Amino acid sequence: MKKLDAPEKVIYICDGKKCCKYNKDIRKGFKEELKEAGLKKHVELIYTDCTDNCKHAPVISIQPQNVWIGEVTEKSIPGIVKEYFTK
Repeated sequence: MKKLDAPEKVIYICDGKKCCKYNKDIRKGFKEELKEAGLKKHVELIYTDCTDNCKHAPVISIQPQNVWIGEVTEKSIPGIVKEYFTK
């Protein structure tokens, strides 16, 4: 057994039928913003199966805080990173 060096926090990006239409831009936006904030090694981005929140697409979940955010846009990403990752 080998212990993995896991990041402190994870952003799960829904990859369901409706959310996946936005995923490329959402993931790119988070990668850029996290890198700029010096958090690249502290926050992992992971696609997850459908979260059944399609009416709020695109949806992300921030763990371990258990925060769920819907209707994420590229413009909202800097605010999300600032609020949940840079305190």
